[in-house]
Amino acid sequence: MKSSIPEMVLNDGLRLPVMGFGTSGLKGNEGAAAVESAIRTGYRLIDSAYNYENEGTIGEAVRRSAVPREELLLTSKLPGRYHEYDKAVAAIQESLYRGGLDYYDLYLIHWPNPEEDRFVEAWQALIDAKKWGLIRSIGVCNFLPEHLERLKNETGVLPSINQIELHPYFNQEEQRRFHEEHNIATESWSPLARVQDILDHDVIQKIADDQNRTVSQVILRWHYQIGAVSIPKSSNPVRQKENLSIFDFSLSENQMNDIAALTTEDGRIQNQDPAVYQEF
Repeated sequence: MKSSIPEMVLNDGLRLPVMGFGTSGLKGNEGAAAVESAIRTGYRLIDSAYNYENEGTIGEAVRRSAVPREELLLTSKLPGRYHEYDKAVAAIQESLYRGGLDYYDLYLIHWPNPEEDRFVEAWQALIDAKKWGLIRSIGVCNFLPEHLERLKNETGVLPSINQIELHPYFNQEEQRRFHEEHNIATESWSPLARVQDILDHDVIQKIADDQNRTVSQVILRWHYQIGAVSIPKSSNPVRQKENLSIFDFSLSENQMNDIAALTTEDGRIQNQDPAVYQEF
């Protein structure tokens, strides 16, 4: 199936679909089958990470797929234990070896780990890996404005994208405004939040009923309309297609406001505050 997902242009010129496919927890043959199904359904942006331990699964799905590698955009992420420059370079190379790939389209620093305070060093490794042709576009995950400012001040290079926790219970309005002001794309992880909680929410269910859509489709449409790239995950081919079918309707301003009103200050799923959270 040909992809019909709209695209955005990142600050370095890379064209990125506004919806991708999340793969956390998808491993082995079943995982490869799920990813290959997503590609067949129309997904072209595939999100992975070193710490998901499934870069090989993604590579296998790519090899099984009839879609040429150059039409896919593959993402992986550098873990916190490899922020030291030489270790970061080796980890990027290892990511490629695991996937059997010549390059990644996107490579991100997974968390800033401010206690160690080596994320700028890791960022320099990504900058160099891009120069060497190992990565097409470089970005980060979970970086707060102060972390992003340090990257700019100390290397002169801002990320093309920042993948952050973003869902109706935690809409990150101020962070998204900072991204917009600095031409950094926003990508949403856990876009559907705690799925069962949010699927049962009366406000979103009413919007879904009014739109004759599923709750998941309404939430993913909300992400699209606030300008964020979402990466929902499902191994079910029917749900994969359903999640992708959000580009033929629109939420009204009132509906968008109703969803925005659901956010709370403590809306993070697992209280993973990048100012203090450590990931290795």
